[in-house]
Amino acid sequence: MFKKAILLLGVAVTCCLLWFAVYDYREAGPIARENLRGLALSLTTAIEKLAANDPSLETLHSFHPADVAYFALVDGRGVYRFHSNRDLVGTAVDHRAAKEQVLFDRSETRVVLGTGERAYQFASPVTVAGEPLLLVLTLHTFRADAVTRRARLNMTIVVALVGIGWLLSLGLARYARRQERHEEELARREALAKLGEMGAVLAHEIRNPLAGIKGFAQVIAAKPQELRNGAFAESIVTEAVRLESLVNDLLLYAANEPDTVADFPLAPLVEHVVSLHGPDAGYGHVGITWSCPADLLVRGNRDRIEQALLNLVHNALQAMAQGGELRVVASRSGRNVVIRIEDNGHGIADEHLPLVFEPFFTTKTRGTGLGLALCKKIVEANGGRITLKSRAGEGTVVTMVLPRAR
Repeated sequence: MFKKAILLLGVAVTCCLLWFAVYDYREAGPIARENLRGLALSLTTAIEKLAANDPSLETLHSFHPADVAYFALVDGRGVYRFHSNRDLVGTAVDHRAAKEQVLFDRSETRVVLGTGERAYQFASPVTVAGEPLLLVLTLHTFRADAVTRRARLNMTIVVALVGIGWLLSLGLARYARRQERHEEELARREALAKLGEMGAVLAHEIRNPLAGIKGFAQVIAAKPQELRNGAFAESIVTEAVRLESLVNDLLLYAANEPDTVADFPLAPLVEHVVSLHGPDAGYGHVGITWSCPADLLVRGNRDRIEQALLNLVHNALQAMAQGGELRVVASRSGRNVVIRIEDNGHGIADEHLPLVFEPFFTTKTRGTGLGLALCKKIVEANGGRITLKSRAGEGTVVTMVLPRAR
């Protein structure tokens, strides 16, 4: 919940910053135009006053504001009565459109000077000594354009900072998540190491007594002195076998995985595993089908992979107590081999799915809870991965991904 709140706050702040940057940029153009218009109106008033005080217009030649490119006064005949360039005074306006300009209309436009500069031209009617003239005022736009450029730069900086901020945030979040997973993996490995030590001690302490218990019970079962002793002896043997199986599972789980790997064909291994479970499948009215390309080679420890596959097929058969269909399908997938074990048994409840690969977790009455945990350990030790998908009442699909032969 806290992470979602931080994310929403970051999105809200980002939207506000971007809106402000875009708004500032869009408003910069009108502000620049208003600044130019205001400057032009002020200069028009000043020029009109200077011309009114000096009808000869000589005073205007000393009027040189920094923002003015040039200005001129045009009479109704289209002749320059005044121009910043003295040589043009008394000449006719070059452009026909300017000659036809209505003296009492005010206009503004952008023009290109002979130097290639884009300037702002403001035309306004003025009255000098009772005569209506047209003031053509052309202004440099350096300062006005600076407002737009500054707004564009500000928008670019804000967008860049927001992008960098999100990239840094994503990088930090990814690093934090990776660190969290690393710590979880270290904790899991530490727990597994302690579990392995416990299993080794447990196996060492009870394995020898179990052998004696099983031996005596088998003797009693072979020659019982009383009828009821036979049943008791059978119970002793059953429990001893179960404890022996638990010890063997503990030893297998606690033992280090062998380093020896080799390339081997997968099809004979799958066929062998299916044939071993054929009788049990027949008793349980389960049909088994399998498919695997004959030339498909796997790289890994064959015996350990066989052990994992045996456990998975055995689990699938136990999940179909009322009969069903079991499919074992192997195929290529890029540089890997994918083995799918699919059954239509009772499935696994959703709340149990995150725990199925944990040691000692089981929903069976007499299960050890080490079968899937051992499969996961074997597959990962051989450079692969294992996943399980299931839904209660619909069956289970276990997928093993193993590296192909080089």
